[in-house]
Amino acid sequence: MKSPQSSSSHSPPPWKTEEIDNPLSTMGFEFEELSPEKVAGRLLVTEKCCQPFNVLHGGVSALIAEALASWGAYLACGLKRVAGIHLSIEHLKPADLGDLVFAQATPLRVGRTIQVWEVQLWKTDTSNSNNKFVISTSRVTLLSNLPVPDHAKDVAPTLRKFAKL
Repeated sequence: MKSPQSSSSHSPPPWKTEEIDNPLSTMGFEFEELSPEKVAGRLLVTEKCCQPFNVLHGGVSALIAEALASWGAYLACGLKRVAGIHLSIEHLKPADLGDLVFAQATPLRVGRTIQVWEVQLWKTDTSNSNNKFVISTSRVTLLSNLPVPDHAKDVAPTLRKFAKL
């Protein structure tokens, strides 16, 4: 088995998601790519992340959006602290229990003090994987380049093991 450091894509294996982001790991989210240009991953919709009607809970979509944008912004500003100040999300289509949902965050603007990231969640048609259905789209605005508090200094070495910098 390849170690994360020797992987050409620098993608963390699913079992490392807990080291990076415990709330996402608890939901079953798996990171596939971590870089200053793109953060991506996937989630199998299970009972853990569904609302009572057996569809993906909107709050889980929002959690994924803010987390992916925050990790991307953190990497884009050189491992300095970031803080989300605005999240806007549009839920366009449901993801049902058992669906595999993909997520991708990309920067729209990386400034010295403000970053804006777009996050899309989609699922594929089970009969034709080329058909992609966007289930939500988000915009996340973050303050960046904030000082890292002493109690959080160990975040950077952990993330460096998996991120493509």
